[in-house]
Amino acid sequence: MKNDRHDIGLFRYSLIREAADDQLSHGERGDLVRLLASRDHITPDGNRVRVSRGTLDRWIRAWRSGGFEALVPPSRAAQPRTAAELLELAEALRREAPRRTAAQIATIIAEQHGQGRTSERTIQRHLARKGLHRGGSPPRIAYGRFEAEHPNDRWTGDALHGLAVAGRKTYLFAFIDDHSRAITGYRWGLSEDTVRLEAALRNGLAARGVPRSCYLDNGSAMVSKQLLRACASLGIRLIHSAPHRPQGRGKVERFFRTNRTQTVFTGHRCRMTRGYGSRLGLSRRGRTFASVPG
Repeated sequence: MKNDRHDIGLFRYSLIREAADDQLSHGERGDLVRLLASRDHITPDGNRVRVSRGTLDRWIRAWRSGGFEALVPPSRAAQPRTAAELLELAEALRREAPRRTAAQIATIIAEQHGQGRTSERTIQRHLARKGLHRGGSPPRIAYGRFEAEHPNDRWTGDALHGLAVAGRKTYLFAFIDDHSRAITGYRWGLSEDTVRLEAALRNGLAARGVPRSCYLDNGSAMVSKQLLRACASLGIRLIHSAPHRPQGRGKVERFFRTNRTQTVFTGHRCRMTRGYGSRLGLSRRGRTFASVPG
């Protein structure tokens, strides 16, 4: 439940981050808030919603007065309004006929149990959380090319599983600028954890400044509370890809593939070959450097 609350807080922050910029004039902020209020947004549980201008203004005031924690909703101890057996019945009805709509499922439940009609929206949300999409599979989405408009607009981070060094597996954490393709920060380590990820991010912050957003997957190191709060404190919009949807991380994956094919590991040292390191600003052509895991 606490993680859900912080996910909501992060969602709210991601909406107001640009509008809360102190450098915006009153008119510019008003235009941006009106634009945000006119668009649909995807919530942490996958629902598409619209947020009113008044709500956005209230979130901006809360963030300015109390920071990220002010955007996190208070905990509630309320009991679920819909009985668990009714939700299980909704799951069974969807599995029985995958094209059956939430409205049809609600009608069947009401007729079978003789109770008040269960909310269609409640059934939709529950079935979406269970992965029971109408038709048996989620709708197919066509993805196009994407590139950030300016440097530091978006950094994409990921982890590469490297070779074993002295009998221990190694990991390379790296961040790439989506516009310039520059490797902004990286770190070799012996553990795939938040400490090494944050070390790579700190290197990038020291060298390139603070990005407007970071795009990560849902690995345990990348969804920690420590990382979420650090980004919120720095004003970085933290974006996580949807589970089982790696689209958008192709640039950093391409860097990892090149790293595998053009980096030669020998013991605890590695050599960048064919000048690849010099193109990244990591080393000169053919230079051997120590890969010291942290």
